Amino acid sequence: MSLANDLHLDPPAETEKIAAALRQQLGEVLNRRGLVVGMSGGIDSSVCAALAVRAVGAGRVFGLLMPEQDSDRASLGIAARLATVLGISSAVEDITQTLDALGCYRRRNAAIRRVVPEFQDDWRFKVFLPGSRLESDRLNVSYLAVEVPVNGKREVRQVRLPAAEYREIVAATNFKQRVRAMLEYYHADRLHYAVVGTPNRLEYDQGFFVKGGDGLADVKPIAHLYKTQVYELAEYLGVPAEIRERTPTTDTYSLPQTQEEFYYSLPTATLDLVLYAHNLGLDAGALAAELGGGRTSEETGRALRDIDQKRAATRYLHAPPLLVDPVAEVAAHVDREPA
Repeated sequence: MSLANDLHLDPPAETEKIAAALRQQLGEVLNRRGLVVGMSGGIDSSVCAALAVRAVGAGRVFGLLMPEQDSDRASLGIAARLATVLGISSAVEDITQTLDALGCYRRRNAAIRRVVPEFQDDWRFKVFLPGSRLESDRLNVSYLAVEVPVNGKREVRQVRLPAAEYREIVAATNFKQRVRAMLEYYHADRLHYAVVGTPNRLEYDQGFFVKGGDGLADVKPIAHLYKTQVYELAEYLGVPAEIRERTPTTDTYSLPQTQEEFYYSLPTATLDLVLYAHNLGLDAGALAAELGGGRTSEETGRALRDIDQKRAATRYLHAPPLLVDPVAEVAAHVDREPA
């Protein structure tokens, strides 16, 4: 048995399956004319945009590029070039002023200054998790890395984040995803389109999204696909190498930051195998044998437990609004199979 081999896709068949599902969902369930895709220049949104074109044609796909002051400057150009390659209409909505008006940067920086009093608004920083989940059963305690000018040079200092300051920084930062969702729905409403959510299976399963932000969408065409499978589809769909070869990032904080160091604590290729093994019910010993490289059952057991811990901690993100009493007539209408 090889977990990595089992994850391989039949890209043409998977593409047609997703495209057919999108057409059915759009026409029979949502009753919308086309699809809006927020394009970040990353692999997931790029694959979703390409799949949307396969499903309904370039003339019914709208790409939305939404940079802000902390965004990687290269991302905008990469996303714009992809929109051109795909032949879709697109627009740039710089959300910096909106975020500033909401107090996103002010609130965030005030929390940082409670930990690093000398912090200046133009200093670069990021939030990260130290180490690998394979190394210890430590609690997921985040740290702050701040780029401090020292004698004409820049020195990165790290400090442990207290829970209150961590929550405040994250809460303020979540304005970014929520403002982007608001703009996606603005354009979807004016065009009578539906919004495409772009999470892959790792993000969807492990709660790596913002409720009311990038977790909000009408369709999520790759939520069943592991990250390695998304890369397979990207190559088949002709997503440019400059996107396929980029390191997955959060593109949220001003210092460069990978998804691994912010949230997963494991490389996504390894986490694909861990999650797949967990879903198959494999134990830590079997997973260690699959991973190789001298991994022990103790190490892989930690990774498997982390899957469950993240699922439990992010259950709230997946939960729909809770009602005191069900409204049976509405539920019956929503659940009814389309004709």
